[in-house]
Order: sequence, then structure tokens, then C-alpha cells
Amino acid sequence: MREPAIVPPPTAPPAPQGVLGEALAALERHRATVTFADRIGIADYTAHSREFRFHLADVEAGAITKSFLVSHGRGSDPANRGFAERFSNVPGSNASSRGSYVTGAEYVGKHGRSRRLHGLEDDNNNAFDRAIVIHGADYVDSAMAENQGRVGRSLGCFAFEQGEIATILELLGEGRLLYAAG
Repeated sequence: MREPAIVPPPTAPPAPQGVLGEALAALERHRATVTFADRIGIADYTAHSREFRFHLADVEAGAITKSFLVSHGRGSDPANRGFAERFSNVPGSNASSRGSYVTGAEYVGKHGRSRRLHGLEDDNNNAFDRAIVIHGADYVDSAMAENQGRVGRSLGCFAFEQGEIATILELLGEGRLLYAAG
């Protein structure tokens, strides 16, 4: 009679590295505040603005599912080189802020359909009062990224291509985590 094969116990997959790993760790830290943990948004401000540096991630799979162009604030890139170099939570700084946000209500404003954000950390807890939101903008465009080597800058908001904003607002609905790395 043959001995049954010994099967080692299953091992957990390795933790995702880089900004995805940071974002998943942030989700764990803020789980009590985040209503929906199925999908998260990640702005990787370590990448140049001509790159698709905003990612939607499937939390269960631990994988990025779609990527987009996204702006950073003028105050984060005073020389307009396409890199976010400074971050601020100060009103009037026109800079992007790092850290975890929870997505708020959708509204229609001067940029059309938009979504409010609530900062969850000391680095971004003024986001709501600063009116840092998700919105579409003509200054974020694939052709501009290719022709000028960068996209335009916001006043600190997460601005996306007009043709993509409806998708982003739907997939990153109210009560989800948005994480900005930089």
C-alpha cells in the first residue's frame, strides 16, 4: 500500500509591493471609516504626470485593474516639470496632499460631475475645507501628455481626462479609499 503524499499547507501569497502594498495597508488602517473595501484608487505621485499614474485596484485580487492620467497641484510642481515635488495640506498652497482619503458625495460643480474627498490623516485632513475633489479637466489629456510631455496642473485636486471622469466616478463611488503616494 502506498503512503499518501504529504501536501504542504497552503501559504499566503506575498504581500503586494510598492504603492499597491502601501494602499492596501492604508485600507487596513482606515477600515472602520471606509464603507466599501472592494476597490481602491491609488495616485502614484512618484511617477511623471505624462504616465498613467492613477490606478484602480481590486482589493480581493490584490491587483491593479485600470490606470488613468491624473493631475497634481500647481503648488506641488512650481517649475511645471511634470513631477510632484512638494506636498501641502495648507489652504491656498494649491498643492497636492499625500495620504488616505475616503470618497464622499458626488455633486455637479464648475468642472461638471465631481466627487468630494475627506482626508483621513494629518497630511490631508484639510481636503474637504480646501475643496480637494475628483473632477474632469480639459488640461488632463492623452494628446497633451504626448505632445507636451506632461499634463496640466490642478489647484491640488485629482483631475482626470473629461472622457474618463464618468468611469472614475462610478468605479470609485462614495465610501471608498483613495490613497495618494508621493
